[in-house]
Amino acid sequence: MSQIPQRAVHCINPDCQRPYPQPWGNKFCNSCGALLQLLDRYIPLQPLGSGGFAQIYTVWDEKSQTEKVLKVLVEESPKAQELFTQEAAVLISLQHPGVPKVEADGFFQVNVTSPKPRQLACLVMEKINGPTLDEILNNYPQGCPENLVLNWFTQAVKILQELHKCQIVHRDIKPSNLMLRIPASTAPPTQARTGWEQLVLIDFGGVKQINAAMLRRESSSTRLFSSGYSPPEQVSGGNVGTAADFYALGRTMIELLTGKYPPELEDVQTGELRWRNRVNVNSQFANLLDEMVKEDVRSRPANAALILKRLTKITKSAKPQKSTSASNNLTLLQGIERTLADFLQAIGKTILFIAKAFIKIIQACVAVIWAMLLSGIGACLGTIIGFFVAYRTILGDRIVELIRHQLPELISNSQTPFGADILLFVSAGLGTAWGLTISGCFSQRRRFLVASMMGMISYGFGWLFWQLISSKQSSDGLVAMIAVSVFLLSLSFGFRSHHIVYALVAAFGTASIFSGLFILGFPATVFNFSPHAYWTELGLPLAMFGFVAILMSFWLGVSHYLIVPGLRFLGWR
Repeated sequence: MSQIPQRAVHCINPDCQRPYPQPWGNKFCNSCGALLQLLDRYIPLQPLGSGGFAQIYTVWDEKSQTEKVLKVLVEESPKAQELFTQEAAVLISLQHPGVPKVEADGFFQVNVTSPKPRQLACLVMEKINGPTLDEILNNYPQGCPENLVLNWFTQAVKILQELHKCQIVHRDIKPSNLMLRIPASTAPPTQARTGWEQLVLIDFGGVKQINAAMLRRESSSTRLFSSGYSPPEQVSGGNVGTAADFYALGRTMIELLTGKYPPELEDVQTGELRWRNRVNVNSQFANLLDEMVKEDVRSRPANAALILKRLTKITKSAKPQKSTSASNNLTLLQGIERTLADFLQAIGKTILFIAKAFIKIIQACVAVIWAMLLSGIGACLGTIIGFFVAYRTILGDRIVELIRHQLPELISNSQTPFGADILLFVSAGLGTAWGLTISGCFSQRRRFLVASMMGMISYGFGWLFWQLISSKQSSDGLVAMIAVSVFLLSLSFGFRSHHIVYALVAAFGTASIFSGLFILGFPATVFNFSPHAYWTELGLPLAMFGFVAILMSFWLGVSHYLIVPGLRFLGWR
């Protein structure tokens, strides 16, 4: 072990509770007992990520004293096993610099026993040091130079020619599955030195063996595809041949030339790519790419040899790039046009965002006003009905007698009608609850029965709380009563989340405003009715309950549209 420092080892058992770190030199995992030195040769170092049904690791090869890549199949379905075995067979059979190298013994099984006995299929392959074309494209937001793309395209077609000779279709060609091989000693693996390095096609997890008989059958293929790159016949699960790889490669090259994800270039009506006006490339090269991305399989090139033949003509006919002032001016003009187009696009997106935000603000204001209107009307109707029941029916006298016997400490000799006003509170709470529930605002679940019960209970409890803590002339008692009633009622509306936040904001906001009103002169003797309780005395209670409902709806709206979204943004779900 002369070229790599000793470091921690990673267990490949997907069910291991503590896979990392394991001491270097251990034969077995300290946690699950799984084998750590695979075939007494490969030592897993660290996970690289997941791909399809497999977990991918960097491993140290004791025999060659190099780092390699290990794929471990963690999916146990028969189809996944079949695809993984097929991938291993394809990579072992292929000996091409554009394909990761796999030795004959690079495919093997590892037994694990904890927490259940199972076999893990493993595949060790060459580790490619270098960036993907997707990563290189990040350095060229306006598209990669044509000469580089033409070089990558030629190399990719030669790789496909080798695959198709072996009756193999890759089925997953895209920028992230094409890498540039860079010697580890010459450059960082995330950076290409020239862009002319050897191209390597990776991720053979979706490969398919084909033959003429299979293509003539009407049976469908396994539905494996990459959105934006795979052809229609592959997306729909139809028969897939070599033309599918040409389609995906054509779309990949168009993306590299334009810097645009292919679906962004599609015509809305026809689905064809509208890309040639975005970049100045050789017309013969552009024609070839357009043929490769035809929806009709028969319109695409028949095989890789024909594509390479046309590429030879394109290369010969291509004129050397001029470094004259005219070409510089043309390049500058194209850059200005692209910058202007991007600027106009950014302005359009900004205007659209502002318009959507303005519409949402209008909708929120309308919803809040609607809730305030219905809750206020409900509270006023409830107050009127409660006044009539309390002071114009026998039920009010019965309530007074009940309280006189059950809670005599609340009764004073000078307050003979005392106790009937609880009906006023209960009815106002019911009306408020119904008004808000009918409005359906603030994403509530509209639970009429629960809201009705809690409307009566919350306002009734608020009345009792008010009687116990203060006299009828105390504004502080009324403020406390409002806070308690609004808090309890707000909990009953079935909001989607943050129930306590809604209740606290509504209770505190409503009580605070009423506290200010009492300071400014709003009479605290709102509910001091005369022994005969005339209708003319209903004005102040009507105004108070209606305003409580309106303010509660307002603060619930503030919570729903401002406070709760802010809390979610900060991470409180």
